[in-house]
Amino acid sequence: MDSLGGTAAAIVLIVLIVFVIIVLVRSIRIIPQARAGVVERLGKYQRTLNPGLTILIPFVDRLLPLLDLREQVVSFPPQPVITEDNLVVSIDTVVYFQVTDPRAATYEIANYIQAVEQLTTTTLRNVVGGLNLEEALTSRDQINGQLRGVLDEATGRWGIRVSRVELKAIDPPHSIQDSMEKQMRAERDRRAAILTAEGTKQSQILTAEGERQSAILKAEGDAKAAILRADGEAQAIQKVFDAIHRGNPDQKLLAYQYLQTLPKLAEGTSNKLWIIPSEVGEALKGIGGALGGSDSEGVAGLFGKNAESPAAPAAAPRPQDPPL
Repeated sequence: MDSLGGTAAAIVLIVLIVFVIIVLVRSIRIIPQARAGVVERLGKYQRTLNPGLTILIPFVDRLLPLLDLREQVVSFPPQPVITEDNLVVSIDTVVYFQVTDPRAATYEIANYIQAVEQLTTTTLRNVVGGLNLEEALTSRDQINGQLRGVLDEATGRWGIRVSRVELKAIDPPHSIQDSMEKQMRAERDRRAAILTAEGTKQSQILTAEGERQSAILKAEGDAKAAILRADGEAQAIQKVFDAIHRGNPDQKLLAYQYLQTLPKLAEGTSNKLWIIPSEVGEALKGIGGALGGSDSEGVAGLFGKNAESPAAPAAAPRPQDPPL
């Protein structure tokens, strides 16, 4: 009897220890950081647990699954949306939201992630339905702002704050994509042609301007060169004239120099005829007087007895004919 009583006491003690352990396990809860728990007492909302250690009443309080208070990112699958010009585009959306009220997120909505997805889809169709394709492709910021405003207002009573809504991709139909690519290629070709024409125009303008400047500079150089040559010739003539006057030449020397210049008139193989100027007579008279004879004898002595008066123009022989 004593052994049976000891065994029963041991079993009762073990059961009591197990019960105490179960009570302690169900009574003590540790809530991690950035998490929140909702406690129900006898099926009714009792309180919201914050991060840290807390004690519950076993078999009376029930802790619901913890809620994540961090900002969450949810990417929804592509949704077909009809634009104002009756084109179907596929739009991917990404929603950034955060649970701000665990009680409302638990009791005001059954599944807040699904609710946010459906609300995003309907709002996106309403917003994009009022835009044409070009506006939908170029007005992402406007669409994002409108989506965020509508979602934040609707989800506020659910204890959720929508911080951002982004359009990840807008895919028009393939036929529209081909047309847009052709349009872009045509636009790029047009811009390239305009730039080429502008470059050619500028090149021609610069070339013409360079040629004009070159012609102006060349003309100015030729003019300055001509002026310098003329000045040089004038100075040379002036020096020669001054030298002659300083030498005080007589009539005989001048007549002799004059006659020495005459043969140069016949130089060249193309000269067939040359005219003796009438001043030759005066030169010959001076030379005749220098030789001591009369003017007529001096002339006859140079041109022969049968020669005509040098005052009259006479045809000169060609350079290859024998002299008179």
